[in-house]
Amino acid sequence: MSSLFVTLEAIRDAAQALRGSIRRTPLIDVQLTHGRPLLLKCENLQLGGAFKIRGALNLIGRLTAREARRGVITYSSGNHGLAVALAAQRAGAPAVVVMPATAPAFKMAAVRASGAEVIVEGTTSMERRSRAEAEAAARGVTMVPPFDHPAIIAGQGTIGLELVDERPDLAEVWVPIGGGGLISGIAAAVKRLSPSTRVVGVEPEGAAKMTASLEARRPVQLVRASSIADGLIPVRPGDLTFAHVCEFVDEIVTVTDDEIVRAVGRMFADARLVVEPSGAAAYAALTRAREAGTAQVTAAAIVSGGNIGAGAWARLVGQA
Repeated sequence: MSSLFVTLEAIRDAAQALRGSIRRTPLIDVQLTHGRPLLLKCENLQLGGAFKIRGALNLIGRLTAREARRGVITYSSGNHGLAVALAAQRAGAPAVVVMPATAPAFKMAAVRASGAEVIVEGTTSMERRSRAEAEAAARGVTMVPPFDHPAIIAGQGTIGLELVDERPDLAEVWVPIGGGGLISGIAAAVKRLSPSTRVVGVEPEGAAKMTASLEARRPVQLVRASSIADGLIPVRPGDLTFAHVCEFVDEIVTVTDDEIVRAVGRMFADARLVVEPSGAAAYAALTRAREAGTAQVTAAAIVSGGNIGAGAWARLVGQA
């Protein structure tokens, strides 16, 4: 297998490095149909309210003391920025987060409250990436990419280790896709440990950059991306994440914003979980497949995050 791919050893090393610093999040069974487990991996209950802390801590924890003193920078619509702020705080490193003008106020406030400097730039992932790269060069700080980095992918892959350890009978895992770091890590772990387990990626219909890239057989950039799931709207997958998806992922599907909104409501009804739209996408796709009779018997959906303001969440549940 190509050296391009994050190894199982790297993911296990990340799990060791993160031991005691993150939560092993619960895997709960909401079993919508008797005898057919429907599992939810609740990363909305992770430190920082999302899975992103795994990758951020894994990368920032590997910086030298000199690099940490200089500081770190990233670009994010919210969850990764918060994770970097928290990880930098633990490392004693100054942090800068470049966020879009459209970032939810709740997430922007959380990043600032965690000690990071916030720079507002544009509305797309490419705009904030360009600004972050310019700031990194000017300030001499370390970039912590949101998804396209081996240490980030390895950190997110620790979720895959936990899934297979707890449920070796897992037939399918459904994973939301933003830039692709989460599904790359999970798939790289799961496919090495349980090759028969299917890995299904889920994108918003209005931001299906991985779907478009697979059709083109290369990473492509969308002209525009729009979805209620703000964490899933990068306009381009990473080169590294695209390669991992090609190698390890069985299928990519899309969901509509209406399906995501209904899933936010259903997750509260089924499991009393508070979930942001990005975190509900995989559940939306899995329950749709269950209703159509196309999902495997034992399947899990990754609940990737729960960072949403109380008012916004209440409106979505009411709408659902």
